[in-house]
Amino acid sequence: MAKTPNRTKPPKRIRKDRYEAELERLQIELVTMQRWVIETGARVVVVFEGRDAAGKGGAIKRIVQYLNPRAARVAALPTPGEQERGQWYFQRYIQHLPTAGEIVLFDRSWYNRAGVERVMDYCTPEQHRLFLRQTPVFERMLVEDGIILVKYWFSVSDDVQEQRFRSRLDDPMRRWKLSDTDLQSITRWEDYSRAKDEMFEATDHADAPWWTIESDDKRASRLNAIAHLLSQVPYQHRDPKPIDIPDRPGSDTYQRPARERYRYVPDHARTLGH
Repeated sequence: MAKTPNRTKPPKRIRKDRYEAELERLQIELVTMQRWVIETGARVVVVFEGRDAAGKGGAIKRIVQYLNPRAARVAALPTPGEQERGQWYFQRYIQHLPTAGEIVLFDRSWYNRAGVERVMDYCTPEQHRLFLRQTPVFERMLVEDGIILVKYWFSVSDDVQEQRFRSRLDDPMRRWKLSDTDLQSITRWEDYSRAKDEMFEATDHADAPWWTIESDDKRASRLNAIAHLLSQVPYQHRDPKPIDIPDRPGSDTYQRPARERYRYVPDHARTLGH
């Protein structure tokens, strides 16, 4: 008889009401932090790395949810094209770095070379070794130029990762997250572990250290990520400028054209009832 694999119980999550209350408080603080970034011309780069299904996307979504999109954006680069493969490796990432007053969150970053490219043999051993030598130099250049650089590694256990993969099978809105490469993160778990250890050894330096976030509990990992990010940006509270909403002027001679002249979207919502 085949042996049934051991399954760890899902982690006990923080209560939903406490999570939502603290998330709201932290998101308000993020808006305050962004106001400081805009007014001072600061530049912030946040790198999100980790296992597939570790919760990076969910954390990023909560961070940018209420930020001004004109001064905060997510960089999630696709597979490099032929022209990009002929460039210096860091070149395609440099063009996505922030300008003054901007926050950029990298949903995976230049560290693809130390992770999936290394494990799946998408780069040569020589390219990988060169990357590990150049990355600390590249990141020191960013920091020396005044960029606030924060790097997060989302750590998820093998059992929880597999549970999350399986939950996507019957979810039509998330099934696209199950690529062949994603699924190989299960069968090549130890290869990814070795690659991560090697990456940390070479790129965890004082100017841009790695910060690990335990993410078996998604709610806790989101709160921890936001709270820590706020602690890494030396912002000061700045009261927003007062805004006076003017009184609406009285009606003049304007006449609205007949509704029949325009096309309206059908009222699908009404078909659902109340």
